[in-house]
Amino acid sequence: MKRGTVVSCALAFMVGTGLAEVPRPEHPRPDAVREQWMTLNGEWQFEIDKQGDGAARGLVAGKDLAAKIVVPFCPESKLSGIGLGNAEYMTNLWYRRTFEIPAAMKGKRILLHFGGVDYKSWVYVNGQLAGTHVGENAAFCFEITTFLKEGANEVVVRVFDDLRGGLQPGGKQAFNKSQGCVYTRTTGIWQTVWLEAVGSSYVERFSLVPDPEHARVLIEAEVNGADADLELKAEAFADGKRMGSDTATGAWRNRRLVVDLKKKRLWEPGAPFLYDLTFTLTSHGKVVDQVKSYFGLRAVAIDGRRILINGKPVFQRLILDQGFYPDGVWTAPSDAELKGDIERSMACGYNGARLHQKVFEPRFLYWADKLGYLVWGEFPNWGYSYRPEGYAPYVTEWTEILLRDRNHPAVVGWCPFNETPASAGEIQQVIWNVTKAVDPTRPVLETSGWVHTLPHPEVRDAHDYDGNPESLRKRWEEYFSGAATVAPMPPRYGHSSTSVKDCGVPFMISEFGGIGWATEGGWGYGKGPQTLDEFYARYKGQCDAQLDNPNFFGFCYTQLTDVEQEHNGLYYYDRKPKFDVAKLHAITSRQAAYERGEAQAPQPLRLANAEWKVLVGAVQDGALCTPYRYVTQTPQGEWTSAAYDDSSWKSGLPPFGTEGKRIGRTPWATPDIYLRKTFEYDGAELRAGAVVITYDEDTEVYVNGQKILSVENYIGNYKLVVVTEALRKTLRKGANTLAVHTHQTSGGQFIDLALLVE
Repeated sequence: MKRGTVVSCALAFMVGTGLAEVPRPEHPRPDAVREQWMTLNGEWQFEIDKQGDGAARGLVAGKDLAAKIVVPFCPESKLSGIGLGNAEYMTNLWYRRTFEIPAAMKGKRILLHFGGVDYKSWVYVNGQLAGTHVGENAAFCFEITTFLKEGANEVVVRVFDDLRGGLQPGGKQAFNKSQGCVYTRTTGIWQTVWLEAVGSSYVERFSLVPDPEHARVLIEAEVNGADADLELKAEAFADGKRMGSDTATGAWRNRRLVVDLKKKRLWEPGAPFLYDLTFTLTSHGKVVDQVKSYFGLRAVAIDGRRILINGKPVFQRLILDQGFYPDGVWTAPSDAELKGDIERSMACGYNGARLHQKVFEPRFLYWADKLGYLVWGEFPNWGYSYRPEGYAPYVTEWTEILLRDRNHPAVVGWCPFNETPASAGEIQQVIWNVTKAVDPTRPVLETSGWVHTLPHPEVRDAHDYDGNPESLRKRWEEYFSGAATVAPMPPRYGHSSTSVKDCGVPFMISEFGGIGWATEGGWGYGKGPQTLDEFYARYKGQCDAQLDNPNFFGFCYTQLTDVEQEHNGLYYYDRKPKFDVAKLHAITSRQAAYERGEAQAPQPLRLANAEWKVLVGAVQDGALCTPYRYVTQTPQGEWTSAAYDDSSWKSGLPPFGTEGKRIGRTPWATPDIYLRKTFEYDGAELRAGAVVITYDEDTEVYVNGQKILSVENYIGNYKLVVVTEALRKTLRKGANTLAVHTHQTSGGQFIDLALLVE
């Protein structure tokens, strides 16, 4: 790319603002570069609109604002020049600056780009509304050609941001002060703002699907504009030599191309190769647009328990990266720091990261592509209350993110939610389907940790912060110890990774460790080690427990750096190392059993259910959840039998109990509860039967006097237990009796269950 235009524009800007240099001056989208662009980073006017009356006061045009701010840094950050931190909860902000269109860009269509603005934006150019956008992480742009004039032009941005309503996801942003695992907020503009000149017709968006097997890349490009006789050419280069090309014509805006490559060079973890890619759009043979990109020949596939990268089982040694910076909050102070965090991770033996509760900027993904660093993309869903009225902006923004980031070879999986409750099930189903529709080339983990909702997952995970390496090892060896019978649980119940036994799909512990060191003034997970030797021993033991288990395709350690008061990092918040990096590298990077091809657990037997029928409903089953008869004192006689007279018992709707935040519809606070209910069965052939249950504590379930299930301890989520054979022995056509006894010894108590057949 020729840099002359860019540099001259930047210099002109520096003179106009008085800043020594433009912050974050590099092109924000290395995967979509045009020659003619201009950064708008630097000094802007700024005002906190405490009364929310800025529009009424005429701030949309021609009014100086009260303060100055350095874009692209949020006002909470030190680098913005304001440095409010969490001292003030800002809901309404205004930004303003002027600019002139460089001579080289005149006569072109002009696009105004925003890398990220938290949360809702109104953009005015010379007093006219150019457009609005909702979302904190997705990039957006507006064409402003018709709003421009000769000489100085004005852009004004109004921002509204309020996490407290529950309809706006915020990730790890604190509602109030930074505490626990929530930190300083980000409000307003927090990524690069820039102008871009395009032709009368231009390539608006493109999708790249590499096909390593056939040494080609499949392209779908969208063209904006109505020029006649449009022709789009795509050319791939390696080391400056043309490797292949294809050309597409036609009036419709979507162009499909296939570029066959003369030489196949793969993109692989730690050994990446990137082809350069140039799009040239012509009208009647004249160039109207040209954009430069790149791609890597990399394919991701699932084979049983394995995730394959270019056909190879690569153990994914991931680290949790939250992308916070002491002076920039969500915005890296420099491009070098983005690259530096990847290099720091790799120095400790990691080959990738789970990008946690934040959508990282494209330049981070660019460096991951360049360095061969694996990435799982996530959305900052924390702060979101999973109410239907908030679904539309969530789906829209996640779709925008997928469209922006799907071409990066470093991205090997999507995880749009983290640590969600069962109430997230409906939106998770929607988001999973949207993700697979937009990008069918990568696995999708619908949520990381806590309650999963997919009845047929393609990837499964768990969070396990057990500080004892031996119990960590034992628990997950037992998890894969046999070919269990697995039935899909209806998503309305939700489930944790361990509430439904091994599903035979790729599995990892996506959060472990968090070993606190130097935690004075902060915190770490579990009891911190007393010496460095104790730290290394625990770290090695936790890593070894997973590296030695051939059923894990990877792991994710918490975390790369400390963040404010959370001191779980391998580096301090200022990026200085806490430990001997070489020693960490040796522990983390040793060969895994998965990579050696050691024998994995047999595939579990899957019940091919068409649809479960509810005989007895849990609370999620709505009208099918009917009252039980119950007592809290030990009943006399054969109380589990169908013939028992329970007419003197009380009546109540499930759930029963008072366990912490789980309050039952019928209170229960004694050591024991006994439940009975009559239900009907049509006598159809019983293909499968199951109990879906959540309990605290020990519970026995009977049908017609015969015990079909006994569970101990407690579980906070619903789990599905197959009871087919037991039901076949006792279930009969017509009236049947369900009886339940739950006993608790300490703490809260809770019981709810459903009886399902198929």
